[in-house]
Amino acid sequence: DLVEAGIIDPTKVVRTALENAVSVASLLLLTEATMTEIPEPKGENGRSGYPPE
Repeated sequence: DLVEAGIIDPTKVVRTALENAVSVASLLLLTEATMTEIPEPKGENGRSGYPPE
C-alpha cells in the first residue's frame, strides 16, 4: 500500500511513472536508429577474437 509507505499522493506517482514510460516508448518508436553495443567476437578458447597488441 503506497499510503502506508508514506507516499502522500500515490495516484500522482503512478501517473508520473506511466507518463515517463510512454515518453521513452514513443522516443524509441520514432527514432530511425537505436544504438547498442556490438559484442566482441569470441575465439576458440572463449577469449576475445582480437589478437593481443
